[in-house]
Amino acid sequence: MGKLDGRVAIVTGGGRGIGAEVAKTFAAEGAAVVVNDLGASMDGSATEGTPAEEVTEQIRKAGGKASANNCDVTSFAQTAGLVAQAVKDFGRLDIVVNVAGIIRDGMIFKMEEKQWDAVIAVHLKGTFNTSRHASVYWRENRGGEYRLIHFISGSGLWGAPAQPNYAAAKMGMVGLSNSCATALASYGVTSNCIAPVAYTRMTASLEGKSTTMDYSPGNEKLSTRNVVPPVVWLASEQSSWMTGRIIQCGNGRIGLISEPRVEREVTTPGVWDLDNAFEEMNSTFKDAVESPNPFRKAKG
Repeated sequence: MGKLDGRVAIVTGGGRGIGAEVAKTFAAEGAAVVVNDLGASMDGSATEGTPAEEVTEQIRKAGGKASANNCDVTSFAQTAGLVAQAVKDFGRLDIVVNVAGIIRDGMIFKMEEKQWDAVIAVHLKGTFNTSRHASVYWRENRGGEYRLIHFISGSGLWGAPAQPNYAAAKMGMVGLSNSCATALASYGVTSNCIAPVAYTRMTASLEGKSTTMDYSPGNEKLSTRNVVPPVVWLASEQSSWMTGRIIQCGNGRIGLISEPRVEREVTTPGVWDLDNAFEEMNSTFKDAVESPNPFRKAKG
């Protein structure tokens, strides 16, 4: 008995890296998988090879069920076809995992509009497209155990300095996920985010440069396999009580990210006097703002 027996999943970006590991593990656990991958280069400027077909063939040779899809997730029409393919090929759709992504790095003062637009389109619009079309199907077929799983990043959670486009897209996905968690609960849908830590082609540039982690292909703890367990759990029927949350995973750890909350608060009985507001915020907030963020150090 597999943990996902009888379930049907779409995995975008399923031809390489973490997406491929997710797709193959889902199939090994009994799911039928539509492996979506355009075969884009890391910056999305070209296509390279046939990764969706290659992973699909690996799954089939191992005795699993899979079909390949090469649609561009930035296309509203093509992603409608992606959802339709899952239903046509395997009779239903239970899970959508949004992994597809590109990077076009640059500091905010150097970033060009086309760098911004391309990354936002793949990550944020692509996630909207698949989630929107899947939600229509689930709304029409209520009563299932349906799952949206979105791959975000610590680049957004903590603000990587050279990735303002990527960070913004990933945090936009968090907001989208939270909205879906609220809007789709009555249809049996949960929506959660995964913040992975792993050695992939996107993080290969960090090899030998990070002071906090050993980014190298030889570090087993940073294997893409270490990201997969919470993804399988979220995709399973055992996770129906979890929605609207972020799980960080990788490097041998699985952690639940806390929800936003008011950390400190000052109040006034009427309208704030500006000098008084300054004084209150300086005295109340400053000792709370000692960020462990590795990217950020406030002045003063």
